[in-house]
Amino acid sequence: MKLNELKPAEGARRKKRRIGRGPGSGSGKTSGRGHKGQKSRSGGSIPAWFEGGQMPLARRLPMKGFTSMSRKTFEVINVCDLERSGLEGEVTVDVLRASGVVRGTRGKVKVLANGEITRAITLKVNAVSAKAREKVEAAGGTIELIK
Repeated sequence: MKLNELKPAEGARRKKRRIGRGPGSGSGKTSGRGHKGQKSRSGGSIPAWFEGGQMPLARRLPMKGFTSMSRKTFEVINVCDLERSGLEGEVTVDVLRASGVVRGTRGKVKVLANGEITRAITLKVNAVSAKAREKVEAAGGTIELIK
């Protein structure tokens, strides 16, 4: 077999519809566009969201909510995560990232109070909840907030 002998399988290709080629073709005269109206004209397309001049749904419905893009976002860890990690001494955000306790790459870390801690550690994080502060200090640790 040669390249010039290749052809598609029988029935794999259909003939192109020839529009506007007389009444015998089955799509002559109006060429399958019906009679008159915007959609029968050339270039007469209307967008899918157009509602015939009626006030569009997106404009009829009230605006709902607002999300500030300057919202503070924190990577959150719990006191039990600190206990499980086995970290001791001074624990900074970089140490938490290196040990895999904090997964994200965003800058700020906040400690929450879920779980218990028994070791005394010095935490240097961006934010801490009041209950988490109590638990860490009750275990003999200290918390230093960084900017």
